[in-house]
This record gives sequence, C-alpha cells and structure tokens, in this order.
Amino acid sequence: MGFLSRKSKFTSTSVEEQQHPIVEELEEMEAAVPETSGDWPAGPVVGQDTSSSQAAGEEPSPTAPAGETAEEHAPAATALEGAEEPARLQARDLIAPSRHEGEAESSDTDAEASVKHADVIAFANQKGGVAKTTTTLNLAVAFAESGYRVLCVDLDPQGNLTMSQGIDPDKVEKSLYDVLVHDMPISEIIVKREIDIAVSSIDLAGAEIAMSTKIGRERSLEKALKEVSADYDFVCIDTPPSLGLLTINALTAANKVIVPVQCEYLSMRGLVQLQNTLKMIQENLNPDVRIEGILPTMLDSRTVHAKEAIEILEENFGDLVFKSRIRKAIKFAEAPVKGSSVLKYDPKGNAASYYRDLAKEVLAHESA
Repeated sequence: MGFLSRKSKFTSTSVEEQQHPIVEELEEMEAAVPETSGDWPAGPVVGQDTSSSQAAGEEPSPTAPAGETAEEHAPAATALEGAEEPARLQARDLIAPSRHEGEAESSDTDAEASVKHADVIAFANQKGGVAKTTTTLNLAVAFAESGYRVLCVDLDPQGNLTMSQGIDPDKVEKSLYDVLVHDMPISEIIVKREIDIAVSSIDLAGAEIAMSTKIGRERSLEKALKEVSADYDFVCIDTPPSLGLLTINALTAANKVIVPVQCEYLSMRGLVQLQNTLKMIQENLNPDVRIEGILPTMLDSRTVHAKEAIEILEENFGDLVFKSRIRKAIKFAEAPVKGSSVLKYDPKGNAASYYRDLAKEVLAHESA
C-alpha cells in the first residue's frame, strides 16, 4: 500500500540506500499502529495475498515480534477465526484523503444532491383581459398551499401581478428591467409575500428597446432564472398581452405554457397566432416548450355563446382543454384591492375552489 508497496518492488541495495527519508518514517508509523492500539489485531492487510508477497521476496510483516515464527502465532490466528477482521491501518490512513478520493466522494455527493429544476410555466395569450394575471397568481398560491415552493415572475410592464400582492410597482427600486437589461441577479428583486415574486415596474415597458442591441436578448430571462431554478418547484411567469420580446423571453425560458382563454370568439382567435409564435420558438430557441393546456376563463355558463365557445375549443384542441373551468366571480376583482390572492381573501368561496381544482389537474399531469 502507498509508499510501502512501491518499495517492495525494488530489491537492489542501491535503490534502498537512495530512498527518501519519509519512507522510513512511514514504515515506522505503520509498524507502530498495532503496538499503540489493541483495536486492530496483528496480521496481514485484508485482501493481501501473503503467499504471493513472500514469493516475490517481500519482508515479513513488521508486526510479528522478533525471533518468533508464523507457526508460533497460529493460536492467536485460530482464536480470531470466524470473526471479521477489521483492516489494519496503513500509513496513508494516517494522512488526509488524497485528491482522487476527494473527487470521488464529491462526485457521489453531487449526484445524490442533484436537485430537480423548477417547472417553468408561462401564462400567455396576446389578447388582454383573459385572466392571465389572475390565473398566474392564484394557481401559484394553490401550488404553495399544496406544499410546493413557488416563484412568480411579473413580466408585464403594467405590474398587475406585483400590485395584486400589495406592492406598488411605482415605488420598487429594482425590478425585472434591471435583470433583463443590466443582468442583475434575479434574487435581488424577489419579494416574499404569499409566494415569492420577482417584481415589475413601468420601466419594463422600455426593456424591449433597451435590449434590441443585446446579444442573446431572447434568452435573458432564461439565464436569469438559472440562479434560482433549484430553489423552487414551480416558476409561474405572467406575460404582457402581446407577442413581443418579453413574451418571447417567457416562452424561451418556459417548458410549459398555459393559455387562459376567455370564452368569447375574439379571445379564441388569439390562439392561432400564439400557436404560430410557439412553433417559431420551438424551431429556433426552445424545442422543449409545449402547451400544457388551454384554460377557459371568465365563463358565464348562463349564456349560449359561452357554451358554444367551450364546444369549439374542445372540438379543435381536444384533451389540451383543461377540465377545470374558471367562472366569473366578483371575488376575483375584490381580492387585488386587498393585495392578496382570492385563496387568501375568500379561502372557502367558489372562486378559490376553481384554482384549487386547476392545481390538482396540473399536478396530475405532472405525475402522469
């Protein structure tokens, strides 16, 4: 083992005379171990073939007292038969672990400690007023109620998601504008409320122009989220009502897209343009992004038009349409005034139950 195993390969006296002084020190340390402690029985190193080592001309074990033969030690060996012999310490065991051993341990630790990265869900529809912000916040809070770690990203310059958590977007000092344009770490703009939220400000309206000359501008949000991806189970991104650079950043960073669709004809027309944009994203920027589902929102089941809209969605998109329905409720308008989600504002009401049902459906897709 160690230096000693290398020494036994050389029998020439000239080589032994030139051996480094540390070899002798290691030999003394190795020979002294069984004498200073009774925990390790004398004998060969576990796994060492003594017959082959003696045939090769190696010296007998330094642990045997001078003048005694192996036969005289037979009773002691017999007494230990049937019991597991712990390996005798070697000189290298008295020194710090080697660099290679450290690397092996760290690689194993890294493999065990590898954390599943967050599912990044973008909520997108180029038509405004379809409950994107309401869905982003309340679904995120429903995830958090189920014990998941959730981050919301307010990518809309209007800052409605930020305001819905009681934060004034006009008073924040740092926002997503600084992250996307100046490469500020996203952790510096995360505020803890019902869920963690990366806040927005009106400055974000100028982000597209400021990023126009930036190389890799479509991946700015994706790069920013890498810093915190392992800290969350879900990242929910609220997008502006357009298919501009901010929405492209969201779709490039996401692996799933939920499309809130108001149960009206004009809202459904936006699906076609979103599909075309998503196809370009898949071909050029993010081949893994896919539509998780289409969510009918602001449903008024009393009207024939709403029922027809649902039928059209299901005929054209089949299983992509969520079974959950978000019906109209005044609580959705009241909750942001209080700076909270509807699940906190009216936890036992119907409005809260709609998003809890949606969360169960999304999580069921996750486990499927």
